[in-house]
Order: sequence, then C-alpha cells, then structure tokens
Amino acid sequence: MSSNVGKILDFIPKQPDKFGFERVKKRKKGQPAVRGQLNLFTPAAQVLKLPSTVGPFEEALLLDEREDSRAEEAYRRAIEEGDDVADAYCNLGIIMSKRGMTAKAFDCFTKSLEHNARHFESHFNLGNLYFEAGDLRLARVHYELAAEIEPDHAGVYFNLGLVAAITNDLTAALDSLKKYKSLASTDEGKKADDLLENLQRSLRAQR
Repeated sequence: MSSNVGKILDFIPKQPDKFGFERVKKRKKGQPAVRGQLNLFTPAAQVLKLPSTVGPFEEALLLDEREDSRAEEAYRRAIEEGDDVADAYCNLGIIMSKRGMTAKAFDCFTKSLEHNARHFESHFNLGNLYFEAGDLRLARVHYELAAEIEPDHAGVYFNLGLVAAITNDLTAALDSLKKYKSLASTDEGKKADDLLENLQRSLRAQR
C-alpha cells in the first residue's frame, strides 16, 4: 500500500482518517424481540435493569456499549440461539479487530454475510479491514456494496473517496467526496474540504 499512498500524499498534505468500524446498534425492523436471559449478570457485577422484551443480541449490545468483557460471550450465545445472527457476528468481528485478531475478524464479518448477504455494517467493516491490509481493490468493492445497500450513509462515501484517491482515480474520488458532503452535516462535511480542494487542484493540473 505504501506506493499507492505516495500518490495521494503528492497532492494531499495530510491523509485524513477514514470512518472506522460500524457496530450494529439496534435490532433491525421487523425482527421480534424475545425475553431476556438475565444469567449474564453475576452478583459480583453491576446489575443492569433490562426490559422483559430484551433478547440475547440486545443483552450483548448493552454489554458491548459498556465495554464489558462479557460481550463476546454474549454475542456467541446470541448466535447459538439464533437471535440476530448476522448482527451478532458483525459486532463480534469488531471486538476481534480491536484485539488485533484480524483473521478472526474477517471470519466473523464473512459469516455475517453468509446469514445476510446485504448486511451493510459487515460490508463496511470488511472494507475497513481490507483498507488496513492494503488490499484497496477489495476495500473498494465492499464500500461500493455498502453504498448500494445504504445509499444515504455519508461515511461510506468518504472512505470510497479515500480509496479512489489513493489509487489515483481522482475523478471517482472527487465524486465520492462531493456525495459525502451532500449527505453529511455542515460540521462533518468540513472533514472533506481540504481533500476536495487538493483533488480539484490535481485534476486541473492534469488538463
């Protein structure tokens, strides 16, 4: 990836950070909730008051959002019980990635896609893993798939713009970043301003 990075750094003073991993934060619409399994919470741990409709996946998510180490076990139990399996694999993949267990993260995200081939977060997260691994072709493929699934998600266009810029596809980079700005809030959109300005300058220089 180092040779490709050089291309973007020729006209971008500082490479912006991409948008990071996307955790599934809530149950998908149309999926029924089931009664919670409260045995996750031991007497020694802080007790969470869970609604009676909270299922295994949502229990795992509550633990995950509190950065509780029991989240991994909880997601695995959700998978075993068939509760939001694609979502559980996706969030488990993020945990694996944060621990530096890249191969296991890849495995989790791909298993998520086996259960739901149009799982936005897993495509987005695979794009990030491939980006970090230096495989920009596959990173772009997964970002583009994510954009097809959720065309109004701003962050995916920013990441697409970075990949296109690094691989010297400047026109595609410009288009993606303009799309990002059209979807992002005014403050968030400023993240792309310097990059857009330098891309436009580079394109003018090539004419």
